[in-house]
Amino acid sequence: MTKKIMPMAADEIGKLSQQVLDRVGTVVVGKRESLELVLAGILAGGHVLLEDLPGLGKTLTARSFAQALGLDFRRLQFTPDLLPADVTGSFLYDQRTHDFTFRAGPIFTNLLLADEINRTPPKTQSALLEAMQEKQVSVEGVTYRLEPPFHVLATANPIEYEGTYPLPEAQLDRFLLRVSFGYPELDEELVVLRRRMARKREESELEPVVDPKTLLRMQTGLEEIEVEESISRYLVTLTAATRDHHAVLVGASPRGSLALLLLSRARAVMAGRDYVIPEDVKAVALPALAHRITLRPEMWLKRVDPATVVNDVLAATPTPASGSLPGRPRPADDRAEELTWR
Repeated sequence: MTKKIMPMAADEIGKLSQQVLDRVGTVVVGKRESLELVLAGILAGGHVLLEDLPGLGKTLTARSFAQALGLDFRRLQFTPDLLPADVTGSFLYDQRTHDFTFRAGPIFTNLLLADEINRTPPKTQSALLEAMQEKQVSVEGVTYRLEPPFHVLATANPIEYEGTYPLPEAQLDRFLLRVSFGYPELDEELVVLRRRMARKREESELEPVVDPKTLLRMQTGLEEIEVEESISRYLVTLTAATRDHHAVLVGASPRGSLALLLLSRARAVMAGRDYVIPEDVKAVALPALAHRITLRPEMWLKRVDPATVVNDVLAATPTPASGSLPGRPRPADDRAEELTWR
């Protein structure tokens, strides 16, 4: 019988979230907004695709979050010769017992870094699908449950295509959101150098802020975050509008609406609120929807990308009035709250 997890209050989740972000921010400098999105994806119980150029802190981010959240961490380098069994594990013959025993693969962890996931063939990429969606692994007809929490943070290089295998739409859809970091500012890069010199070593170790059980309580607390009808209709309208855009061949599926809901709740609770406002939806729309959109082939010649579509949809869809939920007054200045997140 599964033990019931007691949800944590929104204000407590918000305080712990900021402590985790502050701890990770001591290593990953100047990327607070991107770090907030990654943590929102973890709090929402999802998986995150980190797509950016090499050397911008993707691997460091995954390891730092694992340390700050007290999670068991494994890194799997995806290569063209990697087999599905190298991910999930396999049965090996034990000469002492004359029987086959299961040797668990690196996927049996709390946080798996799937490094350069687009460098391995689709057959191996698909080994992650069941684990990401069902939180289980099937090997030789036997199903093994993955102990929660379980999250995949995958990295991909968006500009180098030689020797790579683009992720199919079905697998991209399994990622709750896609995040990019970008180059740091000059002063931020200088801080990176100073902290490296002060450490006197390459590796950085972070003390955990929470443990896996506390993280599960934080994740369970998201289910208590209220979403009024107008907000629900707003996020569904945004997702549906991507399907009708003139540049789109295939728009976001209903899983996109669910991603908006989960990430909006996570953004709200990270701000210490137990209700969602329209600005929460707007803040997560681009990372939640852009990777779920397939453009018409001719759009690439016109320099239209999925981000353009999401921004068009946001601009064209009326924002619902920020009416108050019963007993929960809205902030007097929604724009002020939005600026604090930036």
